[in-house]
Amino acid sequence: MSKSYEFEGVVKEIMDVQTFASGFTKREFVVTDTDDRWPQDIKFNAIKNNCALLDTVKKGDSVRVTFSLRGNLYNGRYYTDLQMFKLEKLEADGTSSEPIPQPADEFPVDDISDEDMPF
Repeated sequence: MSKSYEFEGVVKEIMDVQTFASGFTKREFVVTDTDDRWPQDIKFNAIKNNCALLDTVKKGDSVRVTFSLRGNLYNGRYYTDLQMFKLEKLEADGTSSEPIPQPADEFPVDDISDEDMPF
């Protein structure tokens, strides 16, 4: 299994679901790190069933994103994605509120090949 990371911040933007000809679905969202002196806007990807997790949050919600780093080479360029696989809403004190129901794991994160990516 690949290494996982966590990031906490405030949801700044949630994009629409993108569906590709292969049936692959992807949804991007941006979380702002508000604890930093210079706040950073970080874009994450949700793929396949995890896209539905974003239906439970809205702009301005404090969240904890658990994600893995994904990278690939396409047409001579390297791409890096932060792929979300768990999302939690946070209370004002930083504790997790009711957990967001996670979709049934149809595939482990490591089973996603670069060929599944639409770029």
